Amino acid sequence: MLLPKFLQRILAKRKQKRTFREYGYEVKRFSVEGIGAVEYAQWSHPAESAKSVTIDGVNFYRQFVHDGEMAIDIGAHTGDTTVPMALATGKSGLTVAFEPNKYVHKILAKNATLNPDKTRIDAYCLATTAEDGQFEFNYSDASFCNGGFLSQIKQHRKATRGHAYKLNVTGVNLEKFLREKYAAALPRLKLIKIDAEGYDKEIVKSIPNLLRDYRPHLLVECYKRLTEAERFDLYDTLVGGGGGYELFYLENFKNGGVKVKINRDDMLKYSHFDIWAMPK
Repeated sequence: MLLPKFLQRILAKRKQKRTFREYGYEVKRFSVEGIGAVEYAQWSHPAESAKSVTIDGVNFYRQFVHDGEMAIDIGAHTGDTTVPMALATGKSGLTVAFEPNKYVHKILAKNATLNPDKTRIDAYCLATTAEDGQFEFNYSDASFCNGGFLSQIKQHRKATRGHAYKLNVTGVNLEKFLREKYAAALPRLKLIKIDAEGYDKEIVKSIPNLLRDYRPHLLVECYKRLTEAERFDLYDTLVGGGGGYELFYLENFKNGGVKVKINRDDMLKYSHFDIWAMPK
């Protein structure tokens, strides 16, 4: 018996989620006002949303970092934040991107090679962790589109329920890694963006001396599965980090952003949101 089309689509989607496939990419070209033609490798994974490069996105990062300076993108995915960040730092600057998923990193690495006349991107297939080592990340499908170090949050059982597919990744301590490889560039460090599915605060805790010495702006995520205690810990870590930061709620930060100053109690006001930590 032939199943109705909507059931066929549901079954096909379930099969796709359970079946591993390594997807390629399509290079797209965007005309960015004041910058010119910019290329971007769009990952072909069916769960990946369409990405674009806009002047609003670039100008957002120009609030924190300028031509010739240094930015870091942690949890870079395919580079949808890395590329506009790198356009802000320019050819004379540097954007260092970390993406531990080897299947996603291939797309990020391609984006690092595009636009060589406008950007400099160093892309690493690494997680940033408290200590160097091998770690297990959880993903939502067998082709590893979305996921992270979910075992590190208190509600990991709920979080991993929809992220049953495991991937072994290599992790490095960020501060140690940067001081070994980028000692000369670190005085120009102005921005660190972290999107680590709830592991953000542990990354911030691992770089106290970087924050103290260079005072970069931080863009971090408050993950929806964090408990009340974890949310307050994130706030306290950011406010106390490196001598103190002021925190702002960010709405739609990739496309310009709206910021509202937040206090400790406001960490319970929003479910899943982005934070700008501005050095005092």
